[in-house]
Amino acid sequence: MSFGEKLKFFLTPDGLVQPAPWSPGDANHDILFDWSEFTYNDAGLWLNSSQVDQFAVPHAVSVTGADGTTKKTGELLPGGRDKVINGLRNQAGWDKTVITRSDGTVLRALAPGKAADGALFDPNYLDPYITQAWNAYTSKTLTVVPFTDQPGTKFFGRTSGDVMNFTDTAGQQVASFQKPTTANVWGCDGALGAPNDRVVGPIARTLCAALHRSTLGTIDTQPGGTAADFYKGELTNHYSRLVHENMVDGKAYGFAFDDVQAQESLVHDGDPQAAGITLTPFTGDGGTPAQPPATQTKTATPTTTTGVTSTTTAAAQPTGGTIVSDWQGKCLTAPQLADGQRLTVADCAGSAGQKWEFAGDTLRTGNNLCADVAWGATANGTAVQVATCSGNPAQQWVLSDAGDLVNPQSNKCLDIAEWNPANGAVLQLWECGGTANQKWRRA
Repeated sequence: MSFGEKLKFFLTPDGLVQPAPWSPGDANHDILFDWSEFTYNDAGLWLNSSQVDQFAVPHAVSVTGADGTTKKTGELLPGGRDKVINGLRNQAGWDKTVITRSDGTVLRALAPGKAADGALFDPNYLDPYITQAWNAYTSKTLTVVPFTDQPGTKFFGRTSGDVMNFTDTAGQQVASFQKPTTANVWGCDGALGAPNDRVVGPIARTLCAALHRSTLGTIDTQPGGTAADFYKGELTNHYSRLVHENMVDGKAYGFAFDDVQAQESLVHDGDPQAAGITLTPFTGDGGTPAQPPATQTKTATPTTTTGVTSTTTAAAQPTGGTIVSDWQGKCLTAPQLADGQRLTVADCAGSAGQKWEFAGDTLRTGNNLCADVAWGATANGTAVQVATCSGNPAQQWVLSDAGDLVNPQSNKCLDIAEWNPANGAVLQLWECGGTANQKWRRA
């Protein structure tokens, strides 16, 4: 998902060149975007939001099974994006991991390994802690129990020099690891490379997770501790810490093996019927994240009331008054007259947040706030909010003769999310379908 312009992908003779936003010379460096990952096969669907490389666009992932149950994860707490960004800016040595475009837009926070690749972070940051943790096992034993369903499978590690050797329950040496570098820890590779086997790989994953969470050296059975024990060291993965702290369920993919102890933001279903990626507010709480009802997602062909562009001949635009939903008779409402406040519908009461006028192509309140498509996005489900009027394309609206309130930039309609009839139902951008929850009138 990207905002403002499409991502640029390039082909080479041996593969695909994907975006690398940590590189200043990358063609996508100045684009606000994010990604999720999925695997779909005979065993079902696995879908996760990922912060392994960067933290950029707030979004949740979900999957609905055959029984109608929907599982969701990856949702940020209200104001969570700002808290992560500001937390990194205020953490000594981490401020340059936050990337801001020349126009002031905060594009992303880079994971420490990617920031180090771009010379934005100390490449040796974790070295003192790694040495301390590694040396702890010269005088005591580390026990690794890598499989939760096989508690009897254990490996025992002791350090000699810079090498940690592991034996199995029979006393046979089964694995050896050189002391890793900071880069090895961030990438869970190199000295901590994890082959797809039943011994070396599981031990390597466990070591890498414990080093990210700064529990190696203090918790001697790994995986060990709970989320409350993680990231307590001064030298730790503060990026992952802040992302986890600001998730509704505490789950995130802050590094490659964050699935150790099931800390990852992953949903799975063996018989998936639907899956979703839901964009959530960049700032504030924004109300309930918009999710379209199943009946809307099946709308394939717009009716004749759609197709509005900036050159469409529309009804004359009166000034002042309220804008009312034809479907439920409630008024277009800004619950608070403040930048970033998600628009809703509510019983018409004549409040300041329900007074609107068309000024040029904008729809504005009495205090110079305009109806605004968040971040200028054009995707279905994008939140509609109020923001300081600038006249940009995200703030342009046309009320058609048919009652569609259309944003010409996206050629999509103002829509009551989830067909919610209640006060406080949030509004979103959605493909115009001529449906009742997209019909509006002046009153």
